[in-house]
Order: sequence, then structure tokens, then C-alpha cells
Amino acid sequence: MAQQQQISLPAKLINGGIAGMVGVTCVFPIDLAKTRLQNQRSGQQLYKNMMDCLIKTVKSEGYFGMYRGAAVNLTLVTPEKAIKLAANDFFRHQLSKDGGKLTVLKEMLAGCCAGMCQVTVTTPMEMLKIQMQDAGRLAAQQRVMPSVVTALKMGGTSAVLSLSATQITRELLRTKGVTGLYRGLGATLMRDIPFSVVYFPLFAHLHQLGQHSREDPSVPFYWSFLSGCGAGCIAAVAVSPCDVVKTRLQSLKKGANEETYNGVVDCIRKILTKEGPGAFLKGASCRALVIAPLFGIAQVMYFVGVGEFLKRNHTTDT
Repeated sequence: MAQQQQISLPAKLINGGIAGMVGVTCVFPIDLAKTRLQNQRSGQQLYKNMMDCLIKTVKSEGYFGMYRGAAVNLTLVTPEKAIKLAANDFFRHQLSKDGGKLTVLKEMLAGCCAGMCQVTVTTPMEMLKIQMQDAGRLAAQQRVMPSVVTALKMGGTSAVLSLSATQITRELLRTKGVTGLYRGLGATLMRDIPFSVVYFPLFAHLHQLGQHSREDPSVPFYWSFLSGCGAGCIAAVAVSPCDVVKTRLQSLKKGANEETYNGVVDCIRKILTKEGPGAFLKGASCRALVIAPLFGIAQVMYFVGVGEFLKRNHTTDT
């Protein structure tokens, strides 16, 4: 069994990578709207809701403005999703070695371990993506409310909105070192571990409901999609407050009147004091709309077995 796990691991990594790329391509504009809605402060609101944000983005930045930062995501989502899905399978396998059925507690532990593994890629990916996504909001704020936004700050220095992800990475490495790319690591762990703890056991149980029979445990692909969507939506909304905190902490560029935060606790306290509890649910509906199809598509690709097909063909050719 251990040998089989090792053999199938490369295929699982391929599945996770392809699934992540397909999913991100489909839902990235909604993710951009989520980031901008989460970052706007009370009294400085440019966008009323998701649709208003997308319409204004297209008008001011063009169609491809909705995909600002997508290159970063498409580059790093392959290892991120691959690590997440493969790690969950690996830990589930390790926890069920005794031949017994996985308990809910063990499923949650496997999800927790998967969440901890993925942040090695998730944190720098989100860090760079957020700078790119939020740049358009700050530029629009300067045009619409010049009296409110008079300067932009990036780690105490002036920031240019047109910086590419590569330039941002070089600047962070030069000024902060590798740790600069891992700003908000604590908040990312605070979001991704609970997400995985909720998502993976919930998906496993929803997916099991679609089995044809005890003798035939196969599940139709559409049920994998629906299970991924349902579990992803519930998990995404559950950890939405943590996502707001993470987005605020990782945003380097801020308007002159936008507060800065010294860690997770300080961020939570300032949001509660200045914006109220409702601010922790900013972009929650957008996040649900992003995560639900993203994980639905991911699970379909995963269970269809694209990686296994490619690996089998490669073995046949050689």
C-alpha cells in the first residue's frame, strides 16, 4: 500500500496543479473584487458590491484589469493546490494505516496538516497577488478622492502602482529578505488550517453520499463537483473573518488615511473599533463564489484522474 501511495503521488501532484490552474482562470475576477472590497475602509468606499467593483474595474482598467495579478496565481497555484490535495491524501493514508475507518477527528487532523503544508507556497503567492489586485483600487481612490489619498506607502517608501510582481519580489527581498514574502504568515495559518479542517472531512462525507452502492463505490463526476462546491462554500464563509485580517496585513500599499497594523491582534482590534464586526464579513459572498467552483473544479480534475492518464501514457511511450 505504501508503494502504491508513492507511485500515485506524482499523478496527484499533476491533478492538483491542473485543477488549480483551471479553477483560478475561471474565478479570478471575483477574487480580485473580493480583495478590493475587503481593503476599502468605511467612508472611503469606491465599490458598493461585487458587480459594481467589476464594472468599474473594466471601465477604468479594461477587461484585463480584472486579471491583474493572475500571472502570479497561475504560476504558484500549481504547487499550492498540488501540495494541499496531495498532502491531505498522504496524511489520510498515514492515519488509516491500521486498517480502521478514518474517524472525523483523524480527517480533521489530516486537513490540519495539509493546511500547514500549503502555506509555504500560499503566503508569498497571496502576498504578491494582493499587491497587484489592490493597485487599481488605490489608483481609483486617488482619482475620485484626491483629498483623502495624498500619498502611497510601501514599507515606509513611495510605491509605484505599476510595479510588476517580479519588481515587488525584488524590492521585498532587498529590503526585508525572505521574511518579507512571508508577511502575514500567522494570519494565513489562521485562515488555511481551519479551512482545511472544515473542508476535507466535509467533502469526504458529502462525496461518500454519491456512491452508487457499497459494492460499487464509484461517484459520478458531477457529484464530485457539487461536493467540492458545497464543502468549499461552507468552509470559505466560516473562515472569512480570518481572510479579511490576512488581506489587510499583507497589503503593503495604503492610502495616507488608511491605518497600518502591527500583527493579527492589533488588526482585529482596529477593525472592530473603527469599522465594527460587520467589516470581518467584507467580501464573504465573493470568497464563497470563488472557493466553491474552484474546489468543485479541483475535485473533478482530481477524481477524473488526468495525472494518472498522463502518467500511464508516458509509461506506455517509454
